[in-house]
Amino acid sequence: MRIPRVPRPRSLAGQLFGMQAVLIAVVVAGYALFTYVSDRSQAEDAAGRQAMAVARSVADSPSVVAAIGTSNPTAHLESYSLKVQRDTQVDFITIMNPQGIRWTHPDRKQIGKKFLGHIGPALKGDSFTETYTGTLGASVRAVTPVTSGGKVIGLVSAGIRVEAITQRVQDQVTALIGVAAGALALGAVGTYVVNARLRRHTHGMNATELSHMHDYHQAALHAVREGLLMLDGQYRVALMNDGGRELLGVTGDVVGRSVANLGLPAPLTGALLSSEERVDEVHLTASRVLVVNTSPVSGGERRGTVVTLRDVTELQSLMGELDSERGFTQALRSQAHEAANRLHTVVSLIELGRAEEAVDFATAELELAQTLTDQVVSAVNEPVLAALLLGKTAQSNERGVELVVSEDSSMDDGLLPDSLSARDLVTILGNLIDNAVDAAQGSLRARVTVTAYTEAEAGADGSALVLRVADTGAGVDPAHAEAVFQRGFSTKPAGPGGRGLGLALVRQAVNRHEGTLTVAEAEGGGAVFEVRLPLWGAGGDDDGVGASASASTSTQGSVSSQGSVSKGGTS
Repeated sequence: MRIPRVPRPRSLAGQLFGMQAVLIAVVVAGYALFTYVSDRSQAEDAAGRQAMAVARSVADSPSVVAAIGTSNPTAHLESYSLKVQRDTQVDFITIMNPQGIRWTHPDRKQIGKKFLGHIGPALKGDSFTETYTGTLGASVRAVTPVTSGGKVIGLVSAGIRVEAITQRVQDQVTALIGVAAGALALGAVGTYVVNARLRRHTHGMNATELSHMHDYHQAALHAVREGLLMLDGQYRVALMNDGGRELLGVTGDVVGRSVANLGLPAPLTGALLSSEERVDEVHLTASRVLVVNTSPVSGGERRGTVVTLRDVTELQSLMGELDSERGFTQALRSQAHEAANRLHTVVSLIELGRAEEAVDFATAELELAQTLTDQVVSAVNEPVLAALLLGKTAQSNERGVELVVSEDSSMDDGLLPDSLSARDLVTILGNLIDNAVDAAQGSLRARVTVTAYTEAEAGADGSALVLRVADTGAGVDPAHAEAVFQRGFSTKPAGPGGRGLGLALVRQAVNRHEGTLTVAEAEGGGAVFEVRLPLWGAGGDDDGVGASASASTSTQGSVSSQGSVSKGGTS
């Protein structure tokens, strides 16, 4: 026959209650058994002492000694023994002669019959107790002699039934079981209350479901490549996954630490400490561009914040390159329009029969374009920088700003080390030029001057790349000399994509290469930004060093975007 399985409680509270019930049952059963055995032994000892005290009191009574000497002891002793029996709460008092014949007994039918039990020690003058089954059943009894003149003239036995002793012990065990039942009931109520509260906090999930959720939770944290950061109500880190550690650049145990103590940039720290929801905010760390989203966790009160981090460093760089390509496209469209106008002019001159003038006009345009290219390449022979400067020259000319490359510039191809990537060069110089063109646009004789050269560093092995961009704009307030490089700072109206990111990206790239970035007032007004990047293990030739020496004080001409040499260049 198959034994039916006992259903197991599935909830954590049910398991706790079952364990509590079993524990209380075992404790109560063990304590009841111990109490029963211990109390029964103690009760029997107490009953023996009580019976001995009553028997000796009766045996020592002068009236008993006197009654035994009469011709009919029963008539004198029966009422006395029954009265003492009631007063002392014993079950029987038997007074007998030395031969064991009863003079008194609770049952009158037993008077005159022989006493059931041992009397030998008492006949010798000793008092003793024993457990014996007599006419009233098993009892704990005491037997003591009645003496007169040193002679045993009678015996007294007093006893308490074992059934009465057992009843006393059972009453105590019953009381103990009642207390245990009350404790179990109280535990059941407490377990129910705790279970209800636990289910509210766990949204009705049991222990198995919570365990499975924890497993999925851990797997998801390690699988997600985006950064995940959870803060408690005091803005302390409650959880951070591997992606978050990598993106924020933190190491060690950060759980329990305040966000303000993680060493993050001030704008990013402020966003994490904000109680307001943040959506797709762009923030910069030392080496990354992050998109930050924050969402408060609330359940009637603020409990914390969930923060997600996405790395868009590469995406931001590609967007910058895309913006440059768009600028190049617009510049080419403008140049194509200009070329069409010039071609119409050449055709018109030919139709008018002025062929020589048409040739002179076309030749002058070709020479101007070639002169511009030759002068830029001769000053900056580094391919990436030369291509960037030629493209920015066309862009700035389209916006009405003259971009000139100082003749003090001198850079040879192959001079830059592999550690200085072309993308970082485009980020640094491209953003500086774009910022300068924005500042110079609309000013009198709008101009942006670019200087690029290498120089030997004093007291160090190797050389440094110096990039200097000056504009004729309104300049930078000295009070904002540091804030201008922070993400979000801008003196211009914000466009659809926001402002204040270009210079922050420049500083990020400069810091990544352990360089310096400064801003000062230009000689002719406006601002001049200077970047110095160490070229570890790279050395320049004598021309590069000489160029750097002259560049610091030169006011010579520079190559303009029109292909002519503009006198009076910038510092």
